[in-house]
Amino acid sequence: MTDLNRRVATAARWSLVNTIVRRVGTFASGVVLARLFFGPYEWGLYAVGLLVLAMLLSLNEMGVSLALVRWKGDIRRFAPTVLTLSTLSSSAFYVLLWFSAPALAKALGSPDATLMLRVLCVSVIIDGIACLPLGQLNREFRQFPRTVVDILNFAINTAATIAFAAAGVGAMSFAWGSLIGNLVALVGFGLCAPGMLRFGWNTEQAKQLLRYGLPLASASLLTLGIVNVDSVVVGSILGPAALGIYAMAFNMSSWPVRMVSETARRVSFAGFSRLADSSQAEFASGFIRAFTLVIAAAVPICVVLGVLATPIIVFVYGDQWAAAGLPLQFLVALGLLRTAVELAYDCLATRVRKTLMFMQAWWLFTLIPLLILGAHLWGVPGVAAGHVVVAAVLVSPVFVVVLGRLGIPAGQILLACVRPALGGVAMGVVAWLAHHWLGGGFLGLAVAGVASFATYVPFVLPIIKRLRSGGAGTEEPVTAEPALA
Repeated sequence: MTDLNRRVATAARWSLVNTIVRRVGTFASGVVLARLFFGPYEWGLYAVGLLVLAMLLSLNEMGVSLALVRWKGDIRRFAPTVLTLSTLSSSAFYVLLWFSAPALAKALGSPDATLMLRVLCVSVIIDGIACLPLGQLNREFRQFPRTVVDILNFAINTAATIAFAAAGVGAMSFAWGSLIGNLVALVGFGLCAPGMLRFGWNTEQAKQLLRYGLPLASASLLTLGIVNVDSVVVGSILGPAALGIYAMAFNMSSWPVRMVSETARRVSFAGFSRLADSSQAEFASGFIRAFTLVIAAAVPICVVLGVLATPIIVFVYGDQWAAAGLPLQFLVALGLLRTAVELAYDCLATRVRKTLMFMQAWWLFTLIPLLILGAHLWGVPGVAAGHVVVAAVLVSPVFVVVLGRLGIPAGQILLACVRPALGGVAMGVVAWLAHHWLGGGFLGLAVAGVASFATYVPFVLPIIKRLRSGGAGTEEPVTAEPALA
């Protein structure tokens, strides 16, 4: 195994630990909040806040922090300019948000969310500063210190949110908890990457950074628009209570994206960046290996959530959330597609940034009319279904074609999906039968989950063996040295 393989493998393991701990904790805290303190209306207000925050975070530092990961040489030479640019732009976006918050909240169908927007989005400025030490940690595959800081952030955020909720603060509990946790994370990242938080300015460096970062920032903004425009449609057309139901379904459908894709993406861009100037065969091998792992890991989570959607929601969150079951069944398919597409996004971002921007624009502009139509005709389930149709029919084939132009054959991408797909079908049948016989209580869900996962293992075991032996995870291994473990 090469040194890069070892570093990426170690970083991926710590990234996985990070993701599992925080996602399990997020799930547990969400259950507490949904059962004891908040209903669909409060959850809808928080969804509005997260929507606006996500949009701002996609553009706040204009993509210049990614240069810390991608560029060669000593990053401390231009880090002060990056910090100045990202802090100024983040502050400017926050000032704009402060004045536009009332109109924005009203346009999204939740005028009561104005204060939440103003408090929650202070994190935009924090992010603009923290992106420097965080970029260095990602560049050097130092996921252990990042894991420590992320878990500390989560623990303090969660404790503060629950404390505020118990004190009767309402939906604003989310905003205050998030703000406190992010401030702690900023201090932690600064200590883990000393010397990175120094302001400075170099005009020529700034021009180069903006030329590099703006296409990625634009593509990132479009990506956030893709996964958040549905919330805009639901909130403005159907109201905050419907948005709360939709947000619950969307959050649950994002479990595979967060568990699998977040783990991979903390190291994938850095890994693909190292391979960007390598041979075509080595670049293709690295992608196919990573893609095989990601798909094999995401399929079982999506299948169980899709087949047992309503029973899981009712068992975990209570009967008041049962309406989220049907949209969840559509959205888990979107979650699986997003897991694959986000890995492809990181791969393409190292070589075809402008093309990627146009691809994301195509996705967003074909999505909007279908979501609006679905909301008017079928409500929340119609929005969820529209998302899946666009992603599967209009977007995924475009990504496959562009990857093919970079030397990553469509045949190998499809071949990597065969065993996980067959295993997914088999485990879906087993999960449905177990639930049909045993019902939707704890016993039925537990047996369905264990039995279906046991059914999936024989399908993916050969894939794991090939990856360990150095193959690319497909039936016909790529001969070049794999780059991602």
